[in-house]
Amino acid sequence: MKTEFEKMRSEELYDFSDPEIARSLVHAKETCARLQTMTIYSPDYREVIEDLIPGFPQSATICPPFHCDHGHGIVAGEGVFVNYNCTFLDGALIRIGRNTLIGPHCQLYTPQHPMDYVPRRKQQETAYPITIGDDCWLGGGVIVCPGVTIGNRCIIAAGSVVTRDIPDDSLAAGNPAVVKRRLNG
Repeated sequence: MKTEFEKMRSEELYDFSDPEIARSLVHAKETCARLQTMTIYSPDYREVIEDLIPGFPQSATICPPFHCDHGHGIVAGEGVFVNYNCTFLDGALIRIGRNTLIGPHCQLYTPQHPMDYVPRRKQQETAYPITIGDDCWLGGGVIVCPGVTIGNRCIIAAGSVVTRDIPDDSLAAGNPAVVKRRLNG
């Protein structure tokens, strides 16, 4: 039988009040609070960011303030840069490819609450992974919804809301974001 945490990472309905999940949430909130008082040049920045996001590459950067649900659900490639005031709700995995740039105030959401209002009253949800390819650029204020994959070498225009997958080499914009044109590789 799966734990609630295992269900969360397996795209199944889970109880987010489960003690194991609660401990993970508290650790992330406390670590994010420590991070808010730092800059990327603070002497203990790297230690704190790696406590929050295990395996975070030395060549990658997240500018505080930054908020997330767990931290250990974020997988970043080499050279990733995340600008100020981003929020990553990582109930499911959030994978960010190499050399991807994420503008300020971007929001990546993996949780999905039940559509029916009766089950939505309970402390339960499902989480769907987000994947962002290599060499992408998300402009400021982009929102990426649960279960979305953004291909390699994409540009998502500032303020866009990405509700569906975006293929490689695309410029997408709008709410909901749609492919406006193909980009040269």
